Amino acid sequence: MKVKYFKDTDTALLEFSDEGITETKCINDNIYLDLDASGNLVSITIEHAKERASLPEVVVEQFDQGAA
Repeated sequence: MKVKYFKDTDTALLEFSDEGITETKCINDNIYLDLDASGNLVSITIEHAKERASLPEVVVEQFDQGAA
C-alpha cells in the first residue's frame, strides 16, 4: 500500500494495487473509491485530508493472526 499526500491541494491518495481503474464511486463530496474491472478496491482519494483524515500523522500497525 502507498500513501501519497499532495500538500498543495490537501489531498491524500491511498493506493492498494496497481490495477487499472474502471470505476470511481463518490462516497461524499470529499471521499472517492476507485475500483478495478472486478470491483476490487484500487485506491481511495480523500480531499481536505488534514480535516477529514488527521493528516499528516499516519500510523501503520500490522497484526499477525493468533497474536495477542
